[in-house]
Amino acid sequence: MAVLRGADVFVLGIMGAPSYLAAGETVAVYADLEGQCRKGLKEEYRERKVYVGCGVMQLSRDQIFCSAQVKLRGVGIKMTRPLFEAPSLDDILPGLLFAQNLPSIVCSLVLDPHPGELVIDMCASPGGKTNHIATLMNNEGRVVALDKTAMKIEKMQCNLSRWQISCVDCYAHDSTKCSQPDTEINGPPPYPPGSFDRVLLDVPCSALGQRPMLRNRMTLKSLQSYASYQRKFIETGVELLKPGGTLVYSTCTITMEENEHQVAWILDKYPCMKLAPQTPHLGDVGRPCKGLISGHLEMLQRYDPSSDTSKSKYFTDNDTIGFFIAKFVKVKD
Repeated sequence: MAVLRGADVFVLGIMGAPSYLAAGETVAVYADLEGQCRKGLKEEYRERKVYVGCGVMQLSRDQIFCSAQVKLRGVGIKMTRPLFEAPSLDDILPGLLFAQNLPSIVCSLVLDPHPGELVIDMCASPGGKTNHIATLMNNEGRVVALDKTAMKIEKMQCNLSRWQISCVDCYAHDSTKCSQPDTEINGPPPYPPGSFDRVLLDVPCSALGQRPMLRNRMTLKSLQSYASYQRKFIETGVELLKPGGTLVYSTCTITMEENEHQVAWILDKYPCMKLAPQTPHLGDVGRPCKGLISGHLEMLQRYDPSSDTSKSKYFTDNDTIGFFIAKFVKVKD
């Protein structure tokens, strides 16, 4: 993006910014349509650009481009290299922006919650999807948000309060133990089976789709343990879902064991659970897997930055974190 300051034109953004720009300065912002703007440009940018509007710098140039020294250690390797890191978006315009990656936004839209419904987010931390769900419901109805860690629940409650969301009840509770007959739907868990119109299962996962790491300390045994752990959440989620209700299963990983294999397991174990088409569908389709036919794969949504065989017509699935979404409907019969 280009920024006007006085009579001069400079470039500001991920690829370039003048060194003396400070927080609080008023700037005019342009969008670079050619993608040719480069960091350090000190003359007028003459490629195609569009005026976006005027704004106020929230960070200085030094805050936008922070350098860090990272040591890479391996067998016979010891190296130090400078890195440029994007600034944290935490507490940046907190009343106007709630930063989420694209697949997370899509996930809540696929769940498609309506005002007045009863919704449960079984693994709600850090709360971005919970906030989005309540917003899509116009803050009408009830959303139950669960997480085992009390500290995470407190942070979620702060975010919800900041956004003036009042329809969400947050509880520190083990989601695998939140379904129990002869209980009340009001108040804290557990809840009666068949109580919720919609269930979001953004389950704990190996998180291999998150930002690349120089080194992953996860052991093979730990990686292989996630699938069985996730099925405990699935069993509870299916039990809590009303006949005719919607369940969305999602992960931020790319392994088939935690994604397509879990979908095949659900369809095999629960004849009442049927895959449903997703709207919007911006990512790739599912990968071939035993127990899934081609029609099933078309209804799955996968984001994988390492994939070079994507069928997504929007080309959005390889420019995000790795993510997976499956949508189920519980048939009334």
